[in-house]
Amino acid sequence: MLIGLTGTPGTGKTSVSKLLEKRRQWKVIYLNDLIKEEHLYTEVDEKRDSVVADMELIRSRLLELTDEMERESASKVVILESHLAHYIADIIIVLRAYPPELIKRLEKRGYSEEKVNENAEAESIDLILAEAFEWCEKVFEVNTTDRTAEETAGDVEKIIDHLLSGKEDELHEYSPGSLDWIDSVP
Repeated sequence: MLIGLTGTPGTGKTSVSKLLEKRRQWKVIYLNDLIKEEHLYTEVDEKRDSVVADMELIRSRLLELTDEMERESASKVVILESHLAHYIADIIIVLRAYPPELIKRLEKRGYSEEKVNENAEAESIDLILAEAFEWCEKVFEVNTTDRTAEETAGDVEKIIDHLLSGKEDELHEYSPGSLDWIDSVP
């Protein structure tokens, strides 16, 4: 089962994925690293300090990787970690953070003011959540504001365990749409 863990940069995707890898031995594909390492992009956007992903190349490479992982591992779960995961996986968990908190996290990382503001605005208008609804069959939402990576990983584990056991109807607390931060960023 391929499950995307997505969200605006700074919401905790990488920290949570690393914990899940250790605690559950679930396979994790860190998509942003893969894109850079294997040059799965069409150009470098120097102004935004990022690359422009080639989604066709990425999909092709991910098919190869997930096939290999399924053959080599007894794990039933592969997590695709990236702010782009919702363009690929059909099941998505969107990590969210209150924009003023997100701003603090991104500033701590040394992001430029422009990049901080762009990401905070995207979070305030639910950009990734809206895109996930457009692209994915199943979407869940987890608020990471004022929560540790361990607590958030517990939520993600709960969602995945319920999906694996066919009890997704018990996941109402993770239904998307409960967070409204539209007025949080000037």
